[in-house]
Amino acid sequence: MQEPFHIGLLIFPDLTPLDFVGPYEVFSRMKNSKIYVIAETKEPIPSEKGLFILPDRTMDENIDLDLVLVPGGLGVNRLMENEKVLSWLREKSKTSRYISSVCTGSLVLAAAGLLNGYKATTHWLSLDVLRFFPEIDVKEDRVVIDRDRITGGGVTAGIDFALRIVAEIQGQKSAEEIQLMIEYNPKPPFVSGHPNTADPDLVSEIQVTREKAQELRKEIATRSIERFPKS
Repeated sequence: MQEPFHIGLLIFPDLTPLDFVGPYEVFSRMKNSKIYVIAETKEPIPSEKGLFILPDRTMDENIDLDLVLVPGGLGVNRLMENEKVLSWLREKSKTSRYISSVCTGSLVLAAAGLLNGYKATTHWLSLDVLRFFPEIDVKEDRVVIDRDRITGGGVTAGIDFALRIVAEIQGQKSAEEIQLMIEYNPKPPFVSGHPNTADPDLVSEIQVTREKAQELRKEIATRSIERFPKS
């Protein structure tokens, strides 16, 4: 019998719930898979909107994983400078088949040096932050697959991301079955889901409200780069 495909979803305080829940829903329907919800401790983890998520494993437990996923959220700022988390991700990258992220989780992978030499994407607001890392080829796609690194765009892109992974591992038919079962057939009520389609004034307004937060992330990115080993 084929070994299960082991998936580790890393969670942390102030993550964006849908970054985690969207992929979890898809992966939970993936045949012959095992999901672990991993955190620094087994204490309930508060998301950025107040929803608590209960981890079932800690990073200190030695679990062999085929895929590691880092979601995004406000807590990414702290994670980018959390050496325990960054070291854990570096270690997992040596043995896992895939290292992946949704939304701003890619900034954590970048801070760990795990996207150097790869194509990657993130939430549209943080593309400029990801570009601070000089060795990453930043793309504005919804899902980017580059060898053993898979990154998804913002929040809802986590569902597309997970379906693409299922197709990568088990074939398109398996992914299509899951997509049908969860009735993933988006027909958004407005065309404001991306800067390319939203009203330019609305895009500018959001950029202004997030300006200070994005500048802070750029500062954190700069510090992360300065900690990289010098060649």
